[in-house]
Amino acid sequence: MKKIAIVLVPVFLVTFISFNAKSQDKENSEPVWGSNENVTQTILQNTRSLREKLLDDPYRPAYHFCVPEDNGTPGDPNGAFFKDGIYHLMYLYNRAGSGFSWGHISSKDLIHWRQHSDGIGVGPNDEGCFSGGGFVDDDGSVYLSYWMLWGGIGIGIAKSTDAINFKKYDINPIIKSTEWGITETTDKNGEKLIYGSADPSNIWKKDGKYYMLTGNLLALRKYGSRGKGLPANRDEPELPKDSVKYQGDWLDLFVSADLKKWDYVHRFYESKREWTKKTEDNMCPSFFPLPTNPEGGKISDKHLLLFISHNKGCQYYIGDYKKDMFFPEIHGRMTWVDNSYFAPEALVDDKGRQIMWSWIFDDRPEEVKTASGWSGTYGLPRSLWLRKDGTLGITPIKEIEQLRMHEKTKNNIRISAGKDVKMDEFSHELMELEITFRPNNAERFGIKLCQSDNGQEETIIYYDNSDKKLKFDTQKSSLGYGKKVIEAAPLIVKSNESVVMRIFVDRSIVEVFANGRQAIARSVYPTLGGTGISLFSEGGDVEIESFKTWEIFPSNPY
Repeated sequence: MKKIAIVLVPVFLVTFISFNAKSQDKENSEPVWGSNENVTQTILQNTRSLREKLLDDPYRPAYHFCVPEDNGTPGDPNGAFFKDGIYHLMYLYNRAGSGFSWGHISSKDLIHWRQHSDGIGVGPNDEGCFSGGGFVDDDGSVYLSYWMLWGGIGIGIAKSTDAINFKKYDINPIIKSTEWGITETTDKNGEKLIYGSADPSNIWKKDGKYYMLTGNLLALRKYGSRGKGLPANRDEPELPKDSVKYQGDWLDLFVSADLKKWDYVHRFYESKREWTKKTEDNMCPSFFPLPTNPEGGKISDKHLLLFISHNKGCQYYIGDYKKDMFFPEIHGRMTWVDNSYFAPEALVDDKGRQIMWSWIFDDRPEEVKTASGWSGTYGLPRSLWLRKDGTLGITPIKEIEQLRMHEKTKNNIRISAGKDVKMDEFSHELMELEITFRPNNAERFGIKLCQSDNGQEETIIYYDNSDKKLKFDTQKSSLGYGKKVIEAAPLIVKSNESVVMRIFVDRSIVEVFANGRQAIARSVYPTLGGTGISLFSEGGDVEIESFKTWEIFPSNPY
């Protein structure tokens, strides 16, 4: 890892979404030139210089997808779909001189991505787009559902016949807001009806009809809670007497016969406080059936609803879908200490796999991200399936293995309690590790990564047998940027079960997957160039059945 100087910057609050102002940078507008005009020497030189700067960036990941350039804040993955053997993914970013747009990439292998012109951006009938989903109809037409900016507009749809060039509906919005992210109207009986009109899900088709979900953040904050996530407008009245009805996460279901006229159906599921807090919203929803194994194959009888709450991050429900209602049976999270793993997006491919992405927060100050020329990184694509015990299976897609190089293996390592075992000869700046631990009676055991020579910096990943959790400690990850936390994910390991950790190190991103049923991903920012590795155990000895590492070949072009 390259050594860099630590730059001290003032700490300030970064607001990811401004609900009262347009996010357009008119002072830094784009140059007036296009495909029919000559490319000047200045443009060539600047393009090359930017590419070289990004290649030299010590924090820019090399095999996790990154926004190619510009500011992916917010940087939600959006509009994923699979068509004709090709995976397509959109990424939300704030296009300088224009507004929030969806960049568009495609891939044959989920690892190497081809860049296209933006899928959708500013206008007509809107000034940009926030999150939404993708859908391929029976005739091969592709539809993007998105949240139109700004103010009381609503939900829009864009269509493509070639999966590359998208045209927004002239009739947008197809679901109209009466104010930002909220629709107030009356039902067929003349009674008051309030629903969310933000962050539409992917569209799906059932019995010849089209269905779509809408998110509830703004409706929750106005009618249900003044909780963390959106400042209250002090001029607004107190919460209504029936505010409990509007608390917590929920989604609204819509149906259409032609993808143009959409009718409100009802709330999609019942929100329960034993699973989520009353201040947790439901946004960026993704709804698909679960396969029965990580490689796809047979579809189970359960559906997965992925979503975020803005204050608690990525989470999910597993349950039954019948009679236009969803009945959650299991609730789980993908982030626990904060909301740094955010905005899930998923698709189902021709193998039947459900594959998801999420945005990993870039915790550098806003002015540092702007100066670097880029921000926005996605976690590795995850394959999700229904395990035999009814819980969610989580593993990196198999395609990541094609980037492996120079395998090294060491078996039967004994780690004595209280003594670290150095493994520096296995280290690389970009690497994957696969470690199989036999816990014995050890209280805690794991690995220290990105260690500097003087021990000032290290990232610690370990299993805590005392409370049955997989833990990710960033308190000493960086002398510069990043959050200093211990993230703890529930993971109950049986008495005769090994703990198998697959860990991916990619400069400022570290991800760990454990036993095919748990995962944590976070940003780290080593400033001292450390690549040291140590294995450790506390409260008892632990055995390492197998310790494997691979150097990972970069898949990003720069």
